[in-house]
Amino acid sequence: MDTLLLARLQFAATASVHFLFVAVTLGLVTLLVGLQTAWLVTGNHRWERLTRFWGQLYVINYVLGIATGIVMEFQFGLNWSGLSRYVGNVFGAPLAIETLVAFFLESTFLGMWIFGWHRLRRGVHLALLYGVALTAYASAFWIMVANSWLQNPVGYEVRDGVAHLTDFSALLTNPALGMALGHVVSAALLTGGLLMAGISAWHLLRRTTDYDLFRTSLRIGVVTATLSIGLVQGFGFAQFGSVNVVQPTKFGGETPEAEALIADWTARFGPGDYLPPVLANVGLGFMILIGFGLGLLWLLLPLLWRDWIIRLRVPLWLLVLAVPVPFVALILGWLAREIGRQPWVAYGLLPVDQAVSPISGWLMAASLTGFTLLLGTLAVTNWVLLARHAARGAADPALGRPPAHPATDDAHPEPTFV
Repeated sequence: MDTLLLARLQFAATASVHFLFVAVTLGLVTLLVGLQTAWLVTGNHRWERLTRFWGQLYVINYVLGIATGIVMEFQFGLNWSGLSRYVGNVFGAPLAIETLVAFFLESTFLGMWIFGWHRLRRGVHLALLYGVALTAYASAFWIMVANSWLQNPVGYEVRDGVAHLTDFSALLTNPALGMALGHVVSAALLTGGLLMAGISAWHLLRRTTDYDLFRTSLRIGVVTATLSIGLVQGFGFAQFGSVNVVQPTKFGGETPEAEALIADWTARFGPGDYLPPVLANVGLGFMILIGFGLGLLWLLLPLLWRDWIIRLRVPLWLLVLAVPVPFVALILGWLAREIGRQPWVAYGLLPVDQAVSPISGWLMAASLTGFTLLLGTLAVTNWVLLARHAARGAADPALGRPPAHPATDDAHPEPTFV
């Protein structure tokens, strides 16, 4: 059995599933900040109910997303020991910062926000949510710093067969970072906005008793998704301008830059196929088609006036059916980015066959099976819980529910003051 192929399949499955959790988390927390801020400013309890409802869905996704992230982290040491040994001094720095930010600061802020309802002043409670959102964005930033270094290694030198970090600022100014980060963040906002719009549309189709509440969240979700798709398209196409700078071989080896790189790699690593598989461009093509399709969201904005989007009902069904679409685009985009740098783990520096751990194919197959089953269970559990709690509506979510008062003794009732 091919150990390298199994290791790549395992990481692809793990990272893909985790990426979906991250997108929902990043998108929903941004919307939550807006909802709770509106509650603090206006004092209208409608915003409190919206915060509690969408906050509960956010917490469910966050908790299970952490579990998938822990599973993914194990693979760097288990399956890719060559990567850890050769470039760990550079690649590990942003990952370590991200771990401190995500698993310590972000989780601490979120825990205090969850258990701080009715115990903290409203301003302090909102500040905790701002802390959650800022650390979530910081986490995404450092992950993209690490990933961009693999796409375009900078700020390092190789000594004694090991890469050492020599210029930390080069990691932050990597040409592969800026537009990719904007693309990921705007895609997360698109995912969160469309998820909010789809769930709200489903409740309006059911003619729920919380009509006004979900009409509000529908409007917020549609506007967020519509504005975000423009950013997704802009940041996405902007990355094509830097391809010849950071990855000249991504779309073929016909350019002078690509031919020069291939000649250099052949001299350093020996003859071989240094072009990425066609699968990367196929996924990219489908992602672009989905992006153009979601651009039709702009046609829904005029329907928000006088609730035409609700009266026609067809747009509501389209929003419900569109909920899975950004998730498909996220997977295709990730595959295009990662497969596009093959056959390298670190572009032009470390081939994948030198990064994989020297373990048997049967052991890797067992690991792939175990991790896939675990990730599948987590993903199914997440969506079942999200669907179940979303279907219950916003009548009385568990998150933020006032603490129950202790029951009084019938024989000794509490005095009543008029």
